[in-house]
Amino acid sequence: MTFYTEIASSWGPLLLLTDGDRLTGLYFSGARHAPMPATEWRRATNMALAAAVGRQLHEYAGGRRREFDVPIALCGTPFQLAVWEQIRGIPYGETLSYGTLAARAGNGRAVRAAGAATGRNPISIIVPCHRVVGSDGQLTGYAGGLERKRALLTLESGRTARQDGVLSF
Repeated sequence: MTFYTEIASSWGPLLLLTDGDRLTGLYFSGARHAPMPATEWRRATNMALAAAVGRQLHEYAGGRRREFDVPIALCGTPFQLAVWEQIRGIPYGETLSYGTLAARAGNGRAVRAAGAATGRNPISIIVPCHRVVGSDGQLTGYAGGLERKRALLTLESGRTARQDGVLSF
């Protein structure tokens, strides 16, 4: 059974999916690849897991949390699972290129496939795909939008973003 709810975040509403025990999806509202609630899904009400996810995201947004410890369940192809597992290992405040990610996932020549798997990450922020960047360090695609990716990386860098988009310390 899939349960769902929407939770507020510093980056806009998030669609949270759970199997009742584990987080199975966390999508920015309107993000590419975000599912729409299906008729067989049930709205989650007063679920401890949803409350824990919301609390940990709030702590992360406030700079008080660097790692998440909610139980998750990822479902994908073997290569997607390998990519997502490598993404989970990217430390807070650091980035990794798609090429390095592909190599760490077992196929250094599968850079585009690693990018596609990254774009299909079902658990935004907690599986920190925002930490994956182009080989030159440039921000590239993000299912939640580049502005959110920039905001998440800015948060983790300890810098602040000014209105004009320039980062400052």
